[in-house]
Amino acid sequence: MPLSAQQTVFDRIDQSLELAAEEKLLLAEVKRICSREIAPYAAQYDSEASFPQRSMDAIHQLGLNQMFIPEDCGGAPMSYTAYLLAVREISKACASTGIIWATNFHGMKPLIDFGTQAQRQTLLPAIAQGGLGALAITEPEAGSDATGMKTTFTPQDDHILVQGGKTFISNGDRAARLLVFGKWSEIDDPKAAISALIIEEGTAGLSVLKVEDKMGHRAAPTASINFDQCKVPRSHLLLQPGDGLKILFASLNKSRPSVAAHALGIARAAWELAVEYINQRKQSGRRIIEFQGIQFMLADLASELALCESWLWHTARLVEQGSTSFGIEASMLKMRASDLAMRMTTEAVQLLGGYGYCNDYPAERLMRDAKITQIWEGTNQVHRQLIGRSFIDRQTLS
Repeated sequence: MPLSAQQTVFDRIDQSLELAAEEKLLLAEVKRICSREIAPYAAQYDSEASFPQRSMDAIHQLGLNQMFIPEDCGGAPMSYTAYLLAVREISKACASTGIIWATNFHGMKPLIDFGTQAQRQTLLPAIAQGGLGALAITEPEAGSDATGMKTTFTPQDDHILVQGGKTFISNGDRAARLLVFGKWSEIDDPKAAISALIIEEGTAGLSVLKVEDKMGHRAAPTASINFDQCKVPRSHLLLQPGDGLKILFASLNKSRPSVAAHALGIARAAWELAVEYINQRKQSGRRIIEFQGIQFMLADLASELALCESWLWHTARLVEQGSTSFGIEASMLKMRASDLAMRMTTEAVQLLGGYGYCNDYPAERLMRDAKITQIWEGTNQVHRQLIGRSFIDRQTLS
């Protein structure tokens, strides 16, 4: 039986998930477009560092943005689990396409969760119809510590003037809607001042300064953007001035499992590539997979991948059950999944030997794509601190 026809432990994990009939049908279509319209062009888009328009067109024709948009805003909402499965499958086919699409969710979920009905119905239809969203938090001097941001929101009658800039913004040069975090000018406390609003593309004073030339995810645009007295309707402010930190933490807790699914897509791609190769390649008259040392490596990698994916679905269930206390689970997931993606791709390059180091095979691209997953949505050093700190016994502190 060929390897591709065998049922693996990973197949059984996927089959254990409870999905609605329409979700199963949609995910089958996702896999189809991944194999036909996305994976075959991933290397070309990476080499050219060009936007994967064909891949995104296929995603939009399938209406995938609608799966996380409310019905009254033009969507057809499905479960968080189904969304994460779609992220993983698209990222497995092309990591750049995967993060472009997932960023729509990262940027717009706070609007869905915290926006008024009027805000949602005004701002979300463009996303449901295929527009891109972006999440603008990071600044040159404010990365993991968001409280150091300098972007300011100054109220002026029924508008807000936005001044400042953001860097490393996924989809920043193409987004129809940007969720931007900044500090309310009338609040002095740096934490209490953080607020959030939606800026539409084409707003006067909004400009793109540069698009980064990156090591990995070369087809996914990452931009530095500038706000020069952008005049935004006051009605685009989420909740009240100073509610930004609450919105930010809630959005990160739901986007971090998404980033983990993205990392696990990269890990799965590297795993399947490496296992297929060592089942065929021979050394000293034996297939590489027949060497015991290689089998031990596979056992460790497979176990880690199975455990990470199981934790992904555990965290997804917490979200679907309405839990608001899953931040540590999300941090554990993001940290371990991204560390695994880096380890899995590194080992894939090693197993393919010289071929792994050349771009004739996707291993080197997967390795480049994996690295950023340890950095964005909070560096893994920050997540280790969050996880470790959660076990401090507050009652014993003086």
